[in-house]
Amino acid sequence: MHITMIGTGYVGLVSGAGLADFGMQVICVDKNVDRIQGLNRGEIPFYEPGLEEFVERNVKNGRLSFTTDLKMAVENSLVIFVAVGTPDDGQGKTDLSQVEDVAKRLAQAIDEYKVIVMKSTVPVGTNRWLKEMIQANLKKDITVDVVSNPEFLREGSAIEDFMRPNRVVLGSDSAQALAVVKDIYRVLYLIEAPFVSTNLETAELIKYASNAFLATKISFINEVANICEKVGADVHDVARAMGLDKRIGPKFLHSGPGYGGSCFPKDTLAFADLGKTLGSPARIVEAVIAVNRNQRARMITKIENAIGPLDGKVVGVLGLTFKPNTSDVRESPALDIVQALLRKGAQIRAYDPAGMDEFQKVVNDEKISYWKNAYEAARGAEALVFLTEWNEFRNLDLKKLKEALAKPVVLDLRNIYEPERVTDLGFRYMGVGRGTAV
Repeated sequence: MHITMIGTGYVGLVSGAGLADFGMQVICVDKNVDRIQGLNRGEIPFYEPGLEEFVERNVKNGRLSFTTDLKMAVENSLVIFVAVGTPDDGQGKTDLSQVEDVAKRLAQAIDEYKVIVMKSTVPVGTNRWLKEMIQANLKKDITVDVVSNPEFLREGSAIEDFMRPNRVVLGSDSAQALAVVKDIYRVLYLIEAPFVSTNLETAELIKYASNAFLATKISFINEVANICEKVGADVHDVARAMGLDKRIGPKFLHSGPGYGGSCFPKDTLAFADLGKTLGSPARIVEAVIAVNRNQRARMITKIENAIGPLDGKVVGVLGLTFKPNTSDVRESPALDIVQALLRKGAQIRAYDPAGMDEFQKVVNDEKISYWKNAYEAARGAEALVFLTEWNEFRNLDLKKLKEALAKPVVLDLRNIYEPERVTDLGFRYMGVGRGTAV
């Protein structure tokens, strides 16, 4: 089967390579000429473990290619996946301009029956609107069907998530379209991946509800952590005991500076906006958003309490991405925290294994210097702040780190280390929810 994947961002590139690995003929399309030229040279535009090899393998076997020619790709494909950006518009709503642009271009290119599969996260009702928009602007009297197939890829483990998903959600009003898409995913039946087939609106809502619930767990445990600091309790033990209850589970019960990334922030905002629009407010989700916003401010207070007024202070920062194993800094807690430190007069010495280039594109400030490893970032700093839990940070030579620092102060905002181990070496250690607050 021939497939077109519109969009070569995170979702589109991983999904396109994954479908090619399933044995499909996949053409990935993007308007960004530089990106397509780079992909044709074998250059991956972002960091994702294993993706370079994954793409290279499927290009070599002739099942994956890249182009800017949408019309050609559509003419050669029965199924067209849409994986373009749907960012927050700054007002808590979803910016669908890229989806609208795709709809207009598809209407000009389609001249026979096609199945349009929406991978992008879009508000409830978008898929139905997409079909109507394409149908109304087609040059010929033909039919297109739309399937909602939301993605559930975790950055840092996206290939595994695509090849061995927890579930595959398919929403459509067309039995024929559902049958076509199920055939594309037939490889997953062999590993008994669960399939949920439903209507368009339900499929759209599943993605938002899932992400809102995971974000809720994060904000909840952060509120627990804040209480732990007031009473001298340890959130690590609280979360572990909670997670042993099978009704709760251990995932996403990790306290820290709050959630970030390309999904949770915009999806919780969009879910809350949907509730307001429908007159059925999502009060819990609204609280989750507020808690997450406040958590970042608490981290600044924690740093100030540890080292005093920030004006003129040098602060080492380890980790800039919103999570490990990605170069993505979108909505990273590090963005808010580092910029707040800068506004208060601090100078930043930063290191991240993959995200420094992307971070510098967003925060271009001469008071930030970037270094080749954790020890260089720590050199001469009056405090070292952990903002991302990269594996390489878990086994640092703490004695060497102490020698590099001007003052042995560690603010472990991801709770990477056990407090006793660090304090026994003469550090002043502060985690999140690990005993008395600073």
